[in-house]
Amino acid sequence: MPSTVEQLSPSRAKITVEVPFADLKPHLDKAYKEIAQQVQIPGFRPGHVPAAIIDQRFGPGVALEQALNEALPDLYSSAVTEHELVPLTQPEIEVTKLELGETVEFTAELDVRPDFMIPAFDAIEVEVDPIESTEEELEEQVKILRERFATNTEVDRPAAEGDLVTFDLKATKDGELVEGGEAEGVTYRVGAGGMVEGMDEALTGMTAGESKSFTSALVGGPAMGQEADIEVTVTKVQEQELPEVDDDFAQMVSEFDTVEEMYDDLRENLVRLHRVDQANAARDKVLDAVVKQIDLELPEQLLAAEVEARNNQVDQELAQAGMTLKQYLADSEEEAETEEEFRATLADRAAQSVKAQLVLDKIAEDHDVQIEQTDLTEHLFARARANRTSPEQEMQHMLEHDHTQEWMTEIRRSKALSLILGAATVKDTDGNVVDLATLQADGTFAEPEETAEVAEATEGASATSVLEAELVETADAEESAAEPATEVADLAEAETVEVEETPEAETVEETPETEDTTEKAEPTDAAVDATAE
Repeated sequence: MPSTVEQLSPSRAKITVEVPFADLKPHLDKAYKEIAQQVQIPGFRPGHVPAAIIDQRFGPGVALEQALNEALPDLYSSAVTEHELVPLTQPEIEVTKLELGETVEFTAELDVRPDFMIPAFDAIEVEVDPIESTEEELEEQVKILRERFATNTEVDRPAAEGDLVTFDLKATKDGELVEGGEAEGVTYRVGAGGMVEGMDEALTGMTAGESKSFTSALVGGPAMGQEADIEVTVTKVQEQELPEVDDDFAQMVSEFDTVEEMYDDLRENLVRLHRVDQANAARDKVLDAVVKQIDLELPEQLLAAEVEARNNQVDQELAQAGMTLKQYLADSEEEAETEEEFRATLADRAAQSVKAQLVLDKIAEDHDVQIEQTDLTEHLFARARANRTSPEQEMQHMLEHDHTQEWMTEIRRSKALSLILGAATVKDTDGNVVDLATLQADGTFAEPEETAEVAEATEGASATSVLEAELVETADAEESAAEPATEVADLAEAETVEVEETPEAETVEETPETEDTTEKAEPTDAAVDATAE
């Protein structure tokens, strides 16, 4: 089967395939049989209509097209393999010659991974911030625990900051009730924020049974951003009583008997959190250092699909949150001030993501990175921790949504990144070498025998547990070449509209969950958003 490749650009190729009619004949015979079973022609039983009659009745091209459609995937894949191409998008197929009895010809145009060199890993050096845990952080953790185990006692006095107030509210505009603007039994901690502007001021000083009205812009729902008259009626005021920090408190919130033991464990938890944060920073800086040394042309259609997917995801997230992009930019920590700047930043992030994907995929290929059963197990447990589900639920989700190939790609990229980290030099700004080789996902260090077992299991891939668990947060740029299509496949994970959150500590005996370094926007359809206690 003769085939040629025209390199349209470093990242775009056009394959021309010639198929001798003899090679297509078995598929053509099969097509005639299938058509004969489906058509009803007087004088012929189903399945016994001669090929000549089918050609006469429906035209000679019908069976030929069906035969070519069946043969195309294998023909295309063979050509890709022959020319050692790495497809990144679905091909655009064009049949240029299709005549009965003649050689068939078609072309396939697609994005391919460009050729580039990977720099030496051991020459990479990066710096990260040192681990520093302050007493302020420690006291903040204790404060969170005290608030979690606090009691709320109803009081007969005006509401003050810190009180838990229960109230009914109604939002009207021009005397008409706003859609989604009425609620009963709303609970809110005065001063917590998250409500419409003016809510804290209105509730402060109110007593049970008292009503008050004020005007403010709605923060959600169909009338979001519009001024409305908001009436609140307080039904209950509760004062928060925090428990004393003593041995009894330590025993109530943790597995420890004394306050000193509880504080020591909290300090260690904070150190573990900072270790994971430091490792994540090292991961990002090392990958960035590698990517910056590589000059390559990004596949145009792949990048366009990534940008489109991220923009669509942003729009969906904003719609779910009941926000406009302008409102999001005003409330978030994004540096962009206008929609144009934000979309441009989004496109830059997409380009960086695609480039990182291509680099990691090539590293994985060059080093023959293999995926073991233990890798998939670790991935399932990591996703379960992040999503607060079970590994069984994650496995079911993978199978139901056909994420197997996507997850395999993520794992390979993670292991490729671990190879870089194992060779790179990482120090903190104080000059101390950062130990990533034995760091685990919970911020603890593996024992020497555990490290040896991991090294043996990965067959020399110096991968750290924490960095295998924290998968590369880039979109999947690989697409199967087996099924040609006329449209570019959607190959990208989308950008998420996010707002940074501080991880809330669990009880002392648990290691606090590490949050993603990205930010999340909490969607709400209510016209007036409340922070419930």
